[in-house]
Amino acid sequence: MKNRMKKLVEQLNQYAKEYYTEDNPSISDSDYDKLYRELQALEKDYPELIQANSPTHRVGGVVLDGFEKYEHEYPLFSLQDAFSHAELLEFDRRIKAEFPDAEYLAELKIDGLSVSLTYTDGRLQVGATRGDGRIGENITENLKRVKDIPLQLEHNLDITVRGECYLPKASFAKINQERQENGETEFANPRNAAAGTLRQLDTAVVAKRHLATFLYQEASPTEAGSQDAVLKGLGQLGFSVNSHYFLSSSMDEIWNFIEEMTKERDHLPYEIDGVVIKVNSLAMQEELGFTVKAPRWAIAYKFPAEEKEATLLSVDWTVGRTGVVTPTANLTPVQLAGTRVSRATLHNVDYIAEKDIRIGDTVVVYKAGDIIPAVLRVADSGRNQQEPLPIPEHCPSCGSDLLHFEDEVALRCINPLCPSQIKEKLVHFASRDAMNISGLGPAVVEKLFQAELVSDVADIYKLNTEQFMCLEGIKEKSAAKLSQAVQASKSNSAERLLFGLGIRHVGAKVSRQLLEYFGDIETLAGADFAAISSIAGLGEVIARSLETYFAKEEAKRLLEELKGNGVNLSYLGPKRVLDAPLSGMTVVLTGKLTEMTRSQAAEKLQTLGAHVTGSVSKKTDIVVAGSDAGSKLTKAQNLGITVKDEEWLLGL
Repeated sequence: MKNRMKKLVEQLNQYAKEYYTEDNPSISDSDYDKLYRELQALEKDYPELIQANSPTHRVGGVVLDGFEKYEHEYPLFSLQDAFSHAELLEFDRRIKAEFPDAEYLAELKIDGLSVSLTYTDGRLQVGATRGDGRIGENITENLKRVKDIPLQLEHNLDITVRGECYLPKASFAKINQERQENGETEFANPRNAAAGTLRQLDTAVVAKRHLATFLYQEASPTEAGSQDAVLKGLGQLGFSVNSHYFLSSSMDEIWNFIEEMTKERDHLPYEIDGVVIKVNSLAMQEELGFTVKAPRWAIAYKFPAEEKEATLLSVDWTVGRTGVVTPTANLTPVQLAGTRVSRATLHNVDYIAEKDIRIGDTVVVYKAGDIIPAVLRVADSGRNQQEPLPIPEHCPSCGSDLLHFEDEVALRCINPLCPSQIKEKLVHFASRDAMNISGLGPAVVEKLFQAELVSDVADIYKLNTEQFMCLEGIKEKSAAKLSQAVQASKSNSAERLLFGLGIRHVGAKVSRQLLEYFGDIETLAGADFAAISSIAGLGEVIARSLETYFAKEEAKRLLEELKGNGVNLSYLGPKRVLDAPLSGMTVVLTGKLTEMTRSQAAEKLQTLGAHVTGSVSKKTDIVVAGSDAGSKLTKAQNLGITVKDEEWLLGL
């Protein structure tokens, strides 16, 4: 019986691969169903013989309590965007300046959700969302219901792969038809539907919506030498790989491919929103490296946004946390890129003057980056004597005079006590990427401010459950949760606090990079311009901004208050040691280690100053080779690179 069940699992998985991955089924649906029902019956009678990769596991029926946070062993980076041929030529110029013979691989940019899949001994262990690139959500049970994701690989590999999970157009149409018939709100577009599906707590719903994937990256160290080899290798392992990719060393030929796919996109069975261009050689990718936010060896060309005409009815002016006053247009509603739009940004006063935008104009609206609605231009000049748009001279929040500095395009309120700025700073401080105080959103912040319970971020840590309960609409249970979230945030690693302070030019990744070096915010606050600007990848603008901020008396008082209220000011992650024994050296790990995992080894090496990479190149200083080391060891030996063993690593 065990052999029959094993045979059925192998057959059904192969038929599913033919159907979902290769689009070339070899048996009829009815024949598949007969075999599937036979396997179901056998598994019911012999539950002890059920295999981990059985297709019956994809049916669903599990109701989850929620999703746990998951820290990616290999961080996911975003890509820099391009919107024109000229920007791609500039990317090409930068790459060819360093590697004249560089070749590019162009892949379709699937409009879905980025996911990461980790396999141990060939079995799917964790499936997670991208999240912020470092921490996502564990959605393994839902991803097990995506039928083209292998539950068990043919080889017992330890591997992490990346790709996009998407909803095919046909499935999207079917779901929306069902929702319409049931009187439910329809999904705006396939991407929203895919996102909503993957966040379902009922796995049965996920199973019946027929999501699909395209995998494109091996995130864990790979023996492949190029991106096209990675794609071929992923296909051989049983993953779905998009066949529409193009290899060329000529950016003009890449552009021709982009133009072809622009015409073809409406005929594809899935949504795409652009084309990703990558340097094909992984060794070149390694040498080109990363900026703080994105790889230098890749760029995402985004298709031109859909444009619609609307009438400009009025303009609202709002104040952000940095004092910038932003104009937002109120429009006659239009359907744009799958959503109903009635408001759009006008960017700034210089933009309004340049485009000569006036109330009553018919304007062209688009979604900048396919996300933010924006006014592009005036559609025609058929005006009925409209006056130029009035530009405010006083802050709409506090009434202070607005300034328009020569080196800025924006109006700015410089009143540090401006209510709108304070509220926006409080919302930012509590946000997920900053202190992550769950429940402390704009509505609660507004109530706290109106009740005069907070005037700066330090005041948050003086609040208790009783004070939260005094706010309209906040019951005891919600107040207790808010109070617990505030207390829990005190223990955050200090890079969250640094980001939450809202210092100009200091984002989440820069905050972490700074505190990896300085260890705590107090040490950073005492560092001079030279010390900060010497950190690789930061530079003078960030250093000047930090120096200016921490020189202010109010900043010093705020840090003292936060510290006095028990907020942690120290970095709790792995700290990069300055002047460490491996400072400035590039190290590659290969083969199996016995005393620690490869990620643990990489983390320890980084604390000793090493730059740990996945590929051997002429810039590699040391290769640490465990057992069963393969081509990386051979390449290191051929290049004359120093090779060390695990014993040396443990000795450090």
